[in-house]
Amino acid sequence: MGPEELNRLRWQCRRGLLELDLVLESFLEKYGEQLQGERLDSFRALLAFSDNEILDLVSARIECSDARFAEVVHLMRDCRDRTGSQRSTNR
Repeated sequence: MGPEELNRLRWQCRRGLLELDLVLESFLEKYGEQLQGERLDSFRALLAFSDNEILDLVSARIECSDARFAEVVHLMRDCRDRTGSQRSTNR
């Protein structure tokens, strides 16, 4: 993926929820240049979900029942753990 496409994805990752913004920013930082093929398609499809749906998947409030998204959701959960966002839910 080229820099222009990565910038477009960054723009699509700007959401209304700060916690989700942090996760998506961390995800693109770590995996953005590696997004290709099915993984890229899955990520783009996830970005069409509502903010709350994505946050519920990333927070594991709901399980990812669609195998197409499982790998990307797992990677996003790892990025959520790295941002420290989990601390606010464990009080």
